[in-house]
Amino acid sequence: MKNLRNSIFYVGVIGGFSVLMYWIILLGVKLETGRNLKIPTSDKSQWSEFLDSLIKNLHHPLALLLAQIVTIIFVARIFGWICIKIKQPAVIGEMIAGIVMGPSLIGMYLPEFSAALFPAESLGNLQFLSQIGLILFMYIVGMEIDMKILRNKAHDAVVISHASIIIPFVLGMGLAYFIYDEFAPADVQFTSFGLFAGIAMSITAFPVLARIVQERGIHKTKLGTIVITCAAADDITAWCILAVVIAIVKAGSFGSAIYTVVLALGYVFLMIKVVRPFLKRIGDLYATSEKLSKPIVAIFFLTLVVSSYLTEVIGIHALFGAFIAGAIMPENIRFRNLFIEKVEDVALVLLLPLFFVFTGLRTQIGLLNEPYLWKIAGLIFAVAVIGKFVSSALAARFVGQNWKDSLSIGALMNTRGLTELVALNIGYDLGVLSPELFSMFVIMALATTFMTGPTLDLINWLFRSSKQETEEDLALKNKYRILLSFDRPESGRALLKVADGLTNKRSESSEITAMHFLPTEELHHYNTDVYEDEKFKDIVEESVALNRNITTMFKASSDIDNEIVNVANKSKHDLLLVGIGQSIYQGSLLGRVLGFTTRIINPENILNTVTGKENILESAPFDDGTRQIIAKSHIPVGVLIDKDLADINTIFIPLFSLKDWSFIQNYVQKFIQNINARIEILDVEGKIMADLDTKEKIRLMEQVAPNQLTLRKEQSIEKDFLDQQDLMLISIDGWKHLVENKSPWLANIPSTLILSEDKK
Repeated sequence: MKNLRNSIFYVGVIGGFSVLMYWIILLGVKLETGRNLKIPTSDKSQWSEFLDSLIKNLHHPLALLLAQIVTIIFVARIFGWICIKIKQPAVIGEMIAGIVMGPSLIGMYLPEFSAALFPAESLGNLQFLSQIGLILFMYIVGMEIDMKILRNKAHDAVVISHASIIIPFVLGMGLAYFIYDEFAPADVQFTSFGLFAGIAMSITAFPVLARIVQERGIHKTKLGTIVITCAAADDITAWCILAVVIAIVKAGSFGSAIYTVVLALGYVFLMIKVVRPFLKRIGDLYATSEKLSKPIVAIFFLTLVVSSYLTEVIGIHALFGAFIAGAIMPENIRFRNLFIEKVEDVALVLLLPLFFVFTGLRTQIGLLNEPYLWKIAGLIFAVAVIGKFVSSALAARFVGQNWKDSLSIGALMNTRGLTELVALNIGYDLGVLSPELFSMFVIMALATTFMTGPTLDLINWLFRSSKQETEEDLALKNKYRILLSFDRPESGRALLKVADGLTNKRSESSEITAMHFLPTEELHHYNTDVYEDEKFKDIVEESVALNRNITTMFKASSDIDNEIVNVANKSKHDLLLVGIGQSIYQGSLLGRVLGFTTRIINPENILNTVTGKENILESAPFDDGTRQIIAKSHIPVGVLIDKDLADINTIFIPLFSLKDWSFIQNYVQKFIQNINARIEILDVEGKIMADLDTKEKIRLMEQVAPNQLTLRKEQSIEKDFLDQQDLMLISIDGWKHLVENKSPWLANIPSTLILSEDKK
């Protein structure tokens, strides 16, 4: 009745006011009498006029900019995904995407498409929007610099960092001396040209380096701490030098630049001594997301904009102001993290790819059309590697690092990435770099970033210790080792209970390792410890309650599913346990490309499957990530569907074939031996008891554990019985059978452990 009344009201209002609007138009038309109105006439059909209007709309500056943004983000995500798959930072793929969309590829082979999507008159809008993205990015970079680390561990790091700046800087100026006549623009002084060549050789990409360190799990090692500190010191020093270089280039001489430098020093003094204490006081008062209101957020963003504006007016570029605004943020880790979360999605996902493409539109690899020019490009690459890699490695060795760590530091400090592109674009905008030289330096930035991962792998291979590995293998030979991977703390608790149920009375001869992976882009090196403590808090508390020692493993990764598989296969564990939704961070290719997160399947979806309300992927609650883990793992995998698992006293096991029993019986024995669990076996198709050998094995097991094994028929499986069970143990084939046949009792199952057999 209520719906009918609402419908009548809706129709009455819409109809009545539509009639009123039509009546007003009729009256208004009469007012046109006596006016000299120009009514457009055309010989074209209405369809042709519509098409002309549509084409005109497509070429509108806003429509064109939006089309460019959509294309850029899509292509950048695809290339980023490809690079992740080949163990390279996503930023390399985004950089390559920019070059691909520029005149070096698309512009060369599809010039009409390129001219339509990126007409010359639209590049100004693209550039300004990309500059906003860079300002936000440099704000994040500034916030990622942990001043506490620099203060506490700066001695060795500063030696290495400054050696890795001054040596390549001088080599860069030496290179500039030899190529100045041929490649420097006619109106550029050697001083400006040489200084920019030096800064291009001496930059390290701190954000990319930090993520590589996190992905490789070395952020807590001595090597990781030193190289992060080196890169942070390098970043601060390099940006200060770049600011001076920009001032000199704009002023035209050292003498004229002195005034700019003095103003810049005054600006830095003001930011550190006046603005920073003010922001710290605000940060102390509003350190939580609940207290952080929009007016407070506005203060910090206003600081960012004013700081960028001042440095642009002074003459040392707005990006330096953004960097300083981030560096003086309150040192409270949670507070910084709140702001990074607010900024980085828009900056890194939406706006920064625009910068890569704008750089790609400037990069004309086709200009390098002679072998001689490629020789010069090779010379630039060689000088860059020798200057950065060798100087960093030798400086690290000088301050007492071993050769392996020294070479690793050199490889990491040689990473240039996005930061290099920022400096190169500034040089190009100032007219210091010619198009040919700009393209050569862009190629160098890509190559030095790309080589970081393979170089680290080579160094690790050269310094591997076969003796140590053999000793570790012998020590672990007789241990039953379980690796559990969790995404949510409550999932970790449940997985630990299952692992303990399999090893409780063998704690001395067993080992449990709990690991948690986080997508690289969601973690910043300065808050690693805090994040790790939060994620492992519940599982550590559970281990204390169970009186079990566990090993924890925390790592950032750009490809979590493969990372879990690699750890499981290389670490010689006997069982991998994952929670449903664990490492199911991403789903299909499209989901990965566009950055979407695949829906995590929860136990309630099982009921929907049974009732036909929802179609779970391939008749099982596994997304692509979970299936990949099961398929590629060389060890058995257990997937836990947790429905608030509290204790494991009774276990229900439906069996569909002799194959199921052949590997599940090992887990049955472990649960009985370790926690005296009561086992309820359901012989679904009567095949188990029909086999004499299997029947004899079960009888022998009953003798060892009397009254702990019960065989049931499917008719006896009712809701009350299932409510009394703590855990269901089932094979993957059995699970698929249950779901596909929509078993009537499936909706009432308890927490379920779905097991795959050993693939060895």
